[in-house]
Amino acid sequence: MRLVALTGGIGSGKSTVSAVLAARGAVIVDADAIVKELQRAGTPLLERLAERFGPDLIRADGELDRPALAAIAFHDDQALQDLNDIVHPAVREEITRRIDAEAQTDRVVVLDTPLLNVKPGRDFAAVVVVDVPTDVAVERLVTFRAMEEDDARARIAKQIGREERVAAADRVIDNAGDLAHLEGQIDDLWAWLQTLPASEPAASD
Repeated sequence: MRLVALTGGIGSGKSTVSAVLAARGAVIVDADAIVKELQRAGTPLLERLAERFGPDLIRADGELDRPALAAIAFHDDQALQDLNDIVHPAVREEITRRIDAEAQTDRVVVLDTPLLNVKPGRDFAAVVVVDVPTDVAVERLVTFRAMEEDDARARIAKQIGREERVAAADRVIDNAGDLAHLEGQIDDLWAWLQTLPASEPAASD
């Protein structure tokens, strides 16, 4: 197994890159999708969120009101920390389980995550960062997710800084251009990923 971290800020187009890699044959472990699965109606994680942030976060159908939770967490540092403390351990455990299931294969396993500190008990063979200028990310969030510009900028500001993210990268994908430009970079990336050595268990295991 070659374990690769794929990360990028909100609005960077990381999910598009992940989808193209999946089409090339990568196994995708999507941290955001796992978060949503673990927060479904009736789950222990959802109950803990309701205890901390109030029962109004649960909609009439029993599901989490994600916009309401985001409105609280992304404008209150303590609320964001509490949210992370509740969610991250469970997500990390599930991520590790899914990666371990591929450990004895020769596949490229991509951990699609906005957070590089969600380390799944194994060293990454490579870290790939999808990068766009902040103004481009804001424009995409406003256009495609119907966010208010102030909200988009507030969410970006709460994430890891662009320079810090890029500094951690083994490869950077520039997604400020069109899809053809992006896919050309992903083709080069995919060929490079095939040359990487297999991932070894992290020293902390």
